Amino acid sequence: MEPKNFLFVSLDALISDTAWQIYRQGHNVKYYIHENSEKDIADGFIPKVNDWEAEISWADIVVFDDVLGQGKKAKKLRDEGKPVIGGTPYTDLLEDDRGFGQEELKNFGVSTIQNWNFKSFTEAIEFVKTNPGKYVVKPSGEAQNKKQLLYVGEDETGRDVVQVLNHYKHIWSEKIKDFQLQKKVSGVEVAVGAFFNGNEFIYPINVNFEHKKLFPGNIGPSTGEMGTSMFWSRPNKIFEATLARMEPKLKEERYVGYIDINCIVNNNGVYPLEFTSRFGYPTIFIQQEGILNPIGEFFYQLACSEKVNLKTRTGFQVGVRVIVPPYPFTDNEAFETHSKEAVIIFKKPSLEGIHIEDVKTIDGEWVIAGTNGVALTVCGCGQTMRKAREQAYKRVSNIILPNMYYRRDIGERWVEDSDKLHTWGYL
Repeated sequence: MEPKNFLFVSLDALISDTAWQIYRQGHNVKYYIHENSEKDIADGFIPKVNDWEAEISWADIVVFDDVLGQGKKAKKLRDEGKPVIGGTPYTDLLEDDRGFGQEELKNFGVSTIQNWNFKSFTEAIEFVKTNPGKYVVKPSGEAQNKKQLLYVGEDETGRDVVQVLNHYKHIWSEKIKDFQLQKKVSGVEVAVGAFFNGNEFIYPINVNFEHKKLFPGNIGPSTGEMGTSMFWSRPNKIFEATLARMEPKLKEERYVGYIDINCIVNNNGVYPLEFTSRFGYPTIFIQQEGILNPIGEFFYQLACSEKVNLKTRTGFQVGVRVIVPPYPFTDNEAFETHSKEAVIIFKKPSLEGIHIEDVKTIDGEWVIAGTNGVALTVCGCGQTMRKAREQAYKRVSNIILPNMYYRRDIGERWVEDSDKLHTWGYL
């Protein structure tokens, strides 16, 4: 493919690595970051612009990295004939408004977990007191980006959920305007997703297992993500019961990009939890390790609604996020003290499996940028999950970064989860 002009439009510098990989493949790239505190991310890696709209005529393709209104911009450009990867107001709403997403699933005949939507913490507290049980607290809208606010109840009486709701009522009421209580269901948490070219899904699909909690053993506060294990597959029972049913609607919307649905599955059925109607982070970086097509060429073909022959590796991919303080919390003083412009050192000069996140270069050195403390995603591949894990953690061991931390158990639960999923007939 001849080099194309890629314009990346980001709210919070989420897609830096993908832009960098495409730049390294010889394409022309310009990168816009909206959030002021994140604007230095990827400095030295990718050319930056301060006004993305002034670059539209230059761009052969525009790539949006998030929801939260990005779908409106993407749809406008797509309607004007520009090749675009990005959503629509409808697909943004699937993720931004949890209640809407669940209702749409019902409309397409998908079984959902019992849930209740609230705008008042007082009403939600009274509801739990009146209906004791285990619930999951899920903020909607922009607040859902603060993943530490998601809470999974453990007490049959609901007392822990009431405590959390009382805390949010006093501390977060200005930020959390809408939220959902979802009945907790036991089973295996698994996500299925696929790329969509405006007309149809592109196969194979991706099956992935997120690791949201901060500490090994799946304990501690929820985070945006600490790591993910995955593999590529023909459409399976979980996909057919969920995302596949939405193909006509996605075609009507002319959606282009990746869409994913996280589910709890057990021997009784498949229960969708939430949509990700965009690239996942760090999911897309780990997927790049498994996609054999040049990622720039693939994106351009996808945006042009071509039926792409997507070639993927057999076996498994594992991605481990390497973190520094204050992640997953917001604490500017902690970031300034412990992490700002900390130098990332590689013992051996190999970048195999290394994907940048909140990083920039100063005098040729990789240093921490932004304010969040998400440094790198480090990936491994293998014919077995164990081999993929070994490769990923061997690559992590090649990194020296003061105060870094990461989970050492990404992909470890695969043996138990796969046994259950095979027994229940999902894989």
